Amino acid sequence: MSYSVGVVRMLQELEDLAKKQGISLFSVAPTPEEERKKFGLPFAIVLAVRLSSSCLERVVDRPTKLYLHHYKQVNYLLDRAALLLTNYIQEKGKDALPIPASQVIDWTEMKGDLSHKKMAHLAGIGFFGRQSLIVSPQFGARMRLVTVLTDLELSPVGRPIDAGCGDCRACIKACPAGAIKEQAEDFDLSACKAQLDIFRKGIGQHICGICVKACRGQK
Repeated sequence: MSYSVGVVRMLQELEDLAKKQGISLFSVAPTPEEERKKFGLPFAIVLAVRLSSSCLERVVDRPTKLYLHHYKQVNYLLDRAALLLTNYIQEKGKDALPIPASQVIDWTEMKGDLSHKKMAHLAGIGFFGRQSLIVSPQFGARMRLVTVLTDLELSPVGRPIDAGCGDCRACIKACPAGAIKEQAEDFDLSACKAQLDIFRKGIGQHICGICVKACRGQK
């Protein structure tokens, strides 16, 4: 499918704006049917920010206060970038909806309004790893995600990556909850959440970072 010069130019303008805000990866995918019915917006802009490797290396058997601060700041950066893109799109006369980078609305299933991981997979940011996180070739799981839904006509940038973890089982060995299995679909969410509850008592938030640290990607 070919796209007009205007669509291609708008796509580049949005990517340039995102990159100026510190975004590491930018991609676009068609919004899947379920989410399109829910939100009424046909395109998903997916943004990723790389986490600090030095900060993650200090996570050994539990999240640190340094990692907690870094986690919050990266989420803030993502939300701000998503808001700026939303405002830019609205100035063009179109609609846009920024979905918060880290907002849980269902604590039983640990879900937000939309799965950024699903959107990132569809946009070609990465594939689902054994730990049920998106793994990118560039950064592994060492990144955070946000999504902006819009009715602005955009050309899809990426497509789902046909890849997997191969022989790597670093996250399985690292997980203190034993939640990570051979297949992503067998990930034990209950065990993960129980471990997050334990970490929350010590640090004040449901975060871990151990399997994120273990997953470095291919570069």
